[in-house]
Amino acid sequence: MRAPAGRIRIFGVDPVAEPGRARLSVGVAPQEVHLDRFLTARQVLVYHGRYFGMTRRDSESRADELLRVFDLTAKAATRPHRLSGGMRRRLAIARALMHRPRLAILDEPTAGVDLELRHELWRYLQRLHRLEATTVLLTTHYLEEAEGLCERIAFIRAGRIIAEGGVGDLVGRFGGGRLEDAYLTAMR
Repeated sequence: MRAPAGRIRIFGVDPVAEPGRARLSVGVAPQEVHLDRFLTARQVLVYHGRYFGMTRRDSESRADELLRVFDLTAKAATRPHRLSGGMRRRLAIARALMHRPRLAILDEPTAGVDLELRHELWRYLQRLHRLEATTVLLTTHYLEEAEGLCERIAFIRAGRIIAEGGVGDLVGRFGGGRLEDAYLTAMR
């Protein structure tokens, strides 16, 4: 499907003209988790790495690293459909990050995840952004998550951005002491 108007560039690359090159820069973890049920958790990651051109050795090493980071090492030989919902979500995020994309698009990454894991994931995303200079595009309904993780926030209603800026900017513009107050005012 072609967009009716506009242009998009991913780090200067036109994804229509150079889809393969653009794809290398992006990792996506959709809200609905779909993982190959015939592979183990580790195989899912290795396969994804190989798909993106990583050597077998690099993809296996990176898979083991991400299994550790996302506390899935004990489940490395388990097929995704046998994992809990939170574990499947962690595996989907690990898969999105497998090839070290410059842009990670995470759609509701902490939905269905327990509080302890949610905080661990937040710490990892902050580290990823800070140390690997990965841009993280995060969609969330958890405003405390946006407030704690995001440098820029956009409030979206019916598919349209109605306000955007930093936390301080949005709170200053719409009032209240918290992002939640600003959001509720902006949505009226």
